Amino acid sequence: MRLFLGFLACTLTAPLACATDVHASPQGNERSYGQNYKDMVFATCVANAYQNEKGASTDAGSSVSALRDWTYYDLEKSPDAVKALVNSYLARDYKNPLVEAEVKGVRFDFLKCLDLYHSDELDALTKEVVINPGHTYRQDNP
Repeated sequence: MRLFLGFLACTLTAPLACATDVHASPQGNERSYGQNYKDMVFATCVANAYQNEKGASTDAGSSVSALRDWTYYDLEKSPDAVKALVNSYLARDYKNPLVEAEVKGVRFDFLKCLDLYHSDELDALTKEVVINPGHTYRQDNP
């Protein structure tokens, strides 16, 4: 009863703080294989884009590894296709004269990764290589 009253008080007084759990687990095992695959490709793009910035690259690379565990896809086709797709987006030459006047050498790599994430090419690749894209890891591994 005391636990319930504490929870009730927390949700009534500070619901956002109650929802924040520093010990929460990643939620990738609850998302579909298709969504995890797209997230994995996005994280791969970020890891490659920021490979010279150790903290960002390490974090994104670790996320790729976790997402790989929660995704069921064709391991033969996917790696080369992901590499080619990521490289093609990161090779794009995005320009913004207003920003470039203030920030020299800006590359817009994160924007390129977002564009990749929302691309028709990634949708097509996901449909091609992900097995049971609507299933979740949790669903298949109760």
